[in-house]
Amino acid sequence: MTATSRLEGFYRLSVSERQRRLTDRYNLTEDEIAALTNGGLSLELANRLIENVVGIHGLPLGIATNFQINGRDYLIPMAIEEPSVVAAASHAAKLVRSAGGFSASADKSLMIGQVQVVDLDDVDAAREKIIAARDEIIQLADSKSTLVEFGGGTRDVQVRVMRDTRVGPMLIVHLIVDVRDAMGANSVNTSCETIAPFIEKLTGGRVVLRILSNLADRRVARAKCRVTREDLGEEVVRNIVAADALAEVDPYRATTHNKGVMNGIDAVVVATGNDWRAIEAGAHAYAARSGQYRALTTWDRDANGDLVGSIELPIVSGVLGGTVNAHPLARIALEILDVKTAPEFAGVLASVGLAQNLGALRALAAEGIQQGHMALHARQVAISAGATGAQIDRIAEQLVAEKKISLARAKELLQTA
Repeated sequence: MTATSRLEGFYRLSVSERQRRLTDRYNLTEDEIAALTNGGLSLELANRLIENVVGIHGLPLGIATNFQINGRDYLIPMAIEEPSVVAAASHAAKLVRSAGGFSASADKSLMIGQVQVVDLDDVDAAREKIIAARDEIIQLADSKSTLVEFGGGTRDVQVRVMRDTRVGPMLIVHLIVDVRDAMGANSVNTSCETIAPFIEKLTGGRVVLRILSNLADRRVARAKCRVTREDLGEEVVRNIVAADALAEVDPYRATTHNKGVMNGIDAVVVATGNDWRAIEAGAHAYAARSGQYRALTTWDRDANGDLVGSIELPIVSGVLGGTVNAHPLARIALEILDVKTAPEFAGVLASVGLAQNLGALRALAAEGIQQGHMALHARQVAISAGATGAQIDRIAEQLVAEKKISLARAKELLQTA
């Protein structure tokens, strides 16, 4: 796709006009537009996706604009209820775009499957037996895997010894599995379960857990960007660097800092039917890998005084399989995003996380987070007070003008509207 992600005035359009723009760009069908309009999920389909269904829970689906990553433009679908996230990401991407856009990369889609072995007489002897049987284990692990036909499969077997646990010494066998363009959880779990009986026979121990790890540190994505000091202002650049320095050393700040990163990543992951909980767990574990919880991003000034930022985190995302294929809106979101491979998708997600972090830090370093955020929050307050249609914007504007964004005041204004 060569179309630009700069959609000037997109936020000013009505919903139907935005849908028309997407239809023109992606040749969306009437059914796809209907899915965008009604949430895309029938009660019947919902009942087949999860258990004990009683209804359908919807989230607003928005489009973040202005993203240019590795020289290519992307429109970013984001499913999220929090105001200001889509706007902040779009504005940050616009700042980065004027300085050359994001550069991003991602490792191969390698996942780790774990097989826990306990009740061993000699953990070191058991470890040597597993290492000696490496090729046989790989062949067995791939015997029931659907990944092999797509060029994936088990790439290595590693063994970790845990000598001092409260249930005694144990071995953890790691399968390193290339899941290609899938999230890969089901395939990795199948491989772990397939080799478990053989591992027991080989070691004389007892297998307990047979499951993937969500700390996917073999599947790391990275992104970098630059924003000129002219676009931000020198004081804002200095303040962003100072704020980032705090997140580097203080876990209290780092937690909020990283929550902003994940605001962006999660919204795209949810929109595309991927597992946002797995990505959250992996990201936060990665942030604490040094022994202290730290920021996932780094911001500094270059020799010219411009702001330069980078991010690194594990991202487990797929463009095939599971809910990605089953949910109509997930399919539409991926069509809009137009990523072809899982590593490309991971690089996009890392760029979105970096943009979201920049948007939050810029607001904190300049006018403060509340000015822009509360203006958008005022609309939610107006809706909570019972406003509908044109009343929502009118009451929200009044709340912002009065700088008194409260439910009580919104109800007062609604009574006189």
